[in-house]
Amino acid sequence: MSKHYRLGIDAGGTFTDFILADQLGNVQLFKAPSTPQDGTLAIRNGLAQMADALGRSPAQIIGDCDLCINGTTVALNALIEKTGAKVGLLCTDGHEDSLEIRLGHKEDGHRYDASYPQAHMLVPRHLRRPIGGRMRSDGQEHAPLDETAILRAIEYFREQEVQAVAISFVWSVRNPAHEQRAAQLVRAALPGVFVCTGNEVFPQIREYTRTSSTVVNAYLSPVMQRYVERIDSLFEELGAQQPTRYFQSNGGLAPGAIMSTRAVNAINSGPASAPQAGLCVARPFGIDNVITVDMGGTSFDITLSQGGRTNFSKDSDFLRYRIGVPMIQVETLGAGGGSIAHLDPFGMLQVGPRSAGANPGPVCYGKGGSEPTVTDANLALGYLADGALLGGSIRLSRQAALQAIASRIAEPLGISIERAALGIITLVNLNMVSGIRRVSVERGYDPRQFALIGAGGAAGMHVVRLAEEIGSQVVLIPKVASGLCAFGQILSDIRYDQLTTLPMRLDDQHVDLALLNRTLARLREQGLENLRQDGFSNGNRVDTQYHLEIRYLGQIHECSVELASNELDPAGLGALREAFHSRHKALFSYSEPQSPIELVNLECSVIARLQHPPMPELPIPEQQVPATPREQRSMLFDEAGGWQPTPVYQGEQLQAGQTLTGPCVIEEATTNIVVPPGWQATLAPSACYRLTPAD
Repeated sequence: MSKHYRLGIDAGGTFTDFILADQLGNVQLFKAPSTPQDGTLAIRNGLAQMADALGRSPAQIIGDCDLCINGTTVALNALIEKTGAKVGLLCTDGHEDSLEIRLGHKEDGHRYDASYPQAHMLVPRHLRRPIGGRMRSDGQEHAPLDETAILRAIEYFREQEVQAVAISFVWSVRNPAHEQRAAQLVRAALPGVFVCTGNEVFPQIREYTRTSSTVVNAYLSPVMQRYVERIDSLFEELGAQQPTRYFQSNGGLAPGAIMSTRAVNAINSGPASAPQAGLCVARPFGIDNVITVDMGGTSFDITLSQGGRTNFSKDSDFLRYRIGVPMIQVETLGAGGGSIAHLDPFGMLQVGPRSAGANPGPVCYGKGGSEPTVTDANLALGYLADGALLGGSIRLSRQAALQAIASRIAEPLGISIERAALGIITLVNLNMVSGIRRVSVERGYDPRQFALIGAGGAAGMHVVRLAEEIGSQVVLIPKVASGLCAFGQILSDIRYDQLTTLPMRLDDQHVDLALLNRTLARLREQGLENLRQDGFSNGNRVDTQYHLEIRYLGQIHECSVELASNELDPAGLGALREAFHSRHKALFSYSEPQSPIELVNLECSVIARLQHPPMPELPIPEQQVPATPREQRSMLFDEAGGWQPTPVYQGEQLQAGQTLTGPCVIEEATTNIVVPPGWQATLAPSACYRLTPAD
């Protein structure tokens, strides 16, 4: 039976956001400072705020939740800070150095830079142990597994106090027997050590990608396991009626037992829920093409959804580590409210990627910061109020912001403070626009056909200028914008991705449709079995999505094409080929319809659709009255226009249907929305501001 609440928790680096929704359409946002040393402390603080607001105990609130969902940066932070487990690697003899060779790849921007340092190795050379034995590409055994070498490696791992073991053998995707036997031996000899195999983590071709993904998973899973145990224990203590669900990088939910062994699926756990929220925000307006941008204190995250479907990435480099598993494509930049403005060695103004973070934070916080940030520039230009109280404890000082911009930027460049502040805002906006173009133009999408969704505490002051740069005509900013990722969690579904490799020509003479359809059916049944074990097979609508990775014969990289049905017949095969040619042309500006194509990989996503809480509906007054500003503040939008007296409205006093013409500022509890000259903002009944060019 459905309970009264659904709770979404997004544990970020600075704040932990909580969204509590009930069955009457009430959605409430709470925030608590994050506690990286123990995430349960932040959750207890947030629950205490809910208890005060609702007049109920935390145990009563949790007991009345049908789902408690947690998105976390624990895995991401461990990868950034290099605080994961000590990992040993069993690999095919002769492949010990594939992690360092990295296919000869260098990251974009450093391809020809000989001084660019190697990535930090998650497994040091002495813990990569070569194992004899070999499978062929057709799955037949070429040489037997050398179990003696495995036993020697196990003894060495024991001496070195290894905490996790990754196993990745060549062509294990065609026959996993050697990996399975090696895992059996390791688990028997080292019962307290985490073990995972390449065939379990990423069962698709490309030895380097599979090995790297498996190592990252082994490196992070013990960290994730400890986190999950603490969170699960807390919610069990509070009387949760359902196991806590954790948000995956693929946009779906999974229980702690899954996340503890597949931590690689949690790397983008936080920002991966933003597109689901963005689509929900846009739905009342009849919009299903959205670009969601989330600007917090340290980073700027971008996701794209077309036709209600969100872009995914596979086989991508994340923090210099190759990850093969499907993840919602999130473009992350070091461009947040705390991004530091500075002059480079050539005297040029730069913004980010260094951030002042929450401690000491921007200069205007008065907590010891000395370098000007984006937040300081927004305060200097009047978009934030001098003396405003942030988070209930930090009072903003405009004078401190002005002094920092003057001493660090304006005076060295010989320009005014106002021009320096405008330069900081312009530069960070251009950096963000470049990121938006990477997820849109560079992937074959026209950003002018998309609405821009503003999320995060800082986005409201920048998002309209971003829309102007990319040509978007609609900007949507919900009242819960600063907690949009937690909001997206309560709108999400249970999802399992099944992967396999099936090399096959797709021309009429060589294709084996029977084998292809059997493989599709097997993947779907695997996903359904996972749902059944998770308790979500009965009473829920289950959708299946198939993606086939296809390439022209002889190509190195593939294009992902969606298959619209559970089975492929000759007519569908022709349609699939046409879809591939179209997708190839969209991505690379050309196609070769006369060239043969081949299937490489298959992916099947099985999704149990959950009943989502009703969304908020603001009452529409029978008679509209003009909105009344709380005050006027002098603001600077561009040098040509000069300083302008600008009305400031309180969001809580606005009524649905009211339209405000820029320039103006709308102050919500956790964010400010800047409506520049030439734009207007209308508060919709769905508790969302719709910003468009003024008539």
